[in-house]
Amino acid sequence: MAYFSPKQNPPFGTIRPYGAYALQGITFSGDNLIAIDSVRGYLLEIDITTENTTILNPYKAADFTDVTGIALWEDTLWYTRDEQVLFTKLSDLQPQVFASLPYRVDGVAVWESTVYVTCQRAGYIFIFNRKTGTQITKFYAPGIGRENITVRGEELWVSDQTEQTVYCMDRATGEIIYSVLTPFDSPTGLAFYPNRQNHENLLYVAYAGEEAYIRDDPNSPDPHQLTFRDRTFIHPLYCHYDKANKVGLSNGYLIEVSYVEELSPLEEIFLENLEWRIALPSNTLRQKVRHIEAVGMPFTEEIVDGEKIAVFKFNTLKPNEARLFGWKALIEVHSIKYNLTPRDVEKQSSLPPNFERYLVDNDNLAMDTETVRRAAAEAIGTETNLLRKVLSIRNYVYDKLSYGIKPHIDTPDIALERGVGSCGEYVGILLALMRLNGIPCRTIGRYKCPPYADRFLVPLMPDYNHVWIEFYLPDVGWVPMESNPDDIQEGGPYPLRFFMGLAWYHIEIGKGLKFAGLTINGGPVDKENVSIGELAINHVRFKILQEIPPL
Repeated sequence: MAYFSPKQNPPFGTIRPYGAYALQGITFSGDNLIAIDSVRGYLLEIDITTENTTILNPYKAADFTDVTGIALWEDTLWYTRDEQVLFTKLSDLQPQVFASLPYRVDGVAVWESTVYVTCQRAGYIFIFNRKTGTQITKFYAPGIGRENITVRGEELWVSDQTEQTVYCMDRATGEIIYSVLTPFDSPTGLAFYPNRQNHENLLYVAYAGEEAYIRDDPNSPDPHQLTFRDRTFIHPLYCHYDKANKVGLSNGYLIEVSYVEELSPLEEIFLENLEWRIALPSNTLRQKVRHIEAVGMPFTEEIVDGEKIAVFKFNTLKPNEARLFGWKALIEVHSIKYNLTPRDVEKQSSLPPNFERYLVDNDNLAMDTETVRRAAAEAIGTETNLLRKVLSIRNYVYDKLSYGIKPHIDTPDIALERGVGSCGEYVGILLALMRLNGIPCRTIGRYKCPPYADRFLVPLMPDYNHVWIEFYLPDVGWVPMESNPDDIQEGGPYPLRFFMGLAWYHIEIGKGLKFAGLTINGGPVDKENVSIGELAINHVRFKILQEIPPL
């Protein structure tokens, strides 16, 4: 287990150094944080309690542009630039070349007589003797993106920009001990703060990217212009690893979530004995519901398969009736990452009773069509391992589809033939191919909080709903997998950040159930005559109240 608590002194929050554009590598010199701004070439010394920022190389900033990784060992600064690893005394900043690689290098870490260098292009972490400069060995890089690196005792810690992940690795063997998701995307550097007061270490992670904003230009005919600006900062990463279950939890948030329907029928309608069901947030390993209350009008609760549903009852629904109704929930939610390997699922127990429903076509999945059945066979080839099957199916779907939002969801056979799909169509194809290969799976969703973990007490509204899936591993349980967000480049390789993982902003509601539905007199409603989309407009809102550590 590794656990980093925010309950330390001084208070550790987001650090935004002055004048920084794109922070890359970071390291510590005593209580001060040293960071490199790769755009300006500033080598910055930052007071983590006040954010006071000093440029250490005021006359040599040009020599440090495009530097991506830094490390300190005793009084020597190590850094990476282009294809070279360099070192210099902090007192004079006269660099010497330590090693050159055929490709651009990304990060560097030093521990006693050993130097660790990450290189995305090569796909390795190279390990050198610090005194002789000779290569000792190399480890496979844990992810597919640009990676930075630091050392803590017998552990290597690696951040990956594309994977949105931090890995803890065995320094002797290069094996991944566990990994956790970061609360923000594009992590670019990491370092441990040695708190001398309680002898605990706190892991800081740097982030760099762009953010959209509305620029006010009074001299333009269109004074409000959408543009982008640099966004860079440093934030603690809190993590907890459950070794027995191989699950890593990281930064969590207390969030107020509300879902409200506004009656707004497209046509005048009169209904009697109407019940309107809306699923409620779930309690899971990563998500805990503290409180739920009604909005607009009261509801009763039903429990189906262990999940709660709010039931709103209308004796009559009259033409032109105006009404708001829904729920507001207070939930704790964390990022989660399962650290399972194919070896962990070699021996499979039998499925629980009544799991046949997760293996059949009960949601218009076109599993009997030639297109879908052929795809199910092609996706796994000769693979027999359950976890590798799931990953092969995911990658096959990513190879066949490109993401695109559509006004309606087509069946998997049509989406496969078209080659473009929304998140719902990705889910449909994943469900069909996995079920045809004997892998129980189900749809999960329904919304993601806008991923702005530093915007507290501000109403946040998602632009659209979202769904993903869970697949079942005997002796493990339900494991999450995103639908399309990891399909980021044509032909791969594809990141594994949301394969067996979910970020804190994924909100699980009514797991395995239909999100909303109508009944009249206790029976189903004819969708041709009455549908939720024609009766109401939904309002979804999130409010992040505070950051909380994993328990």
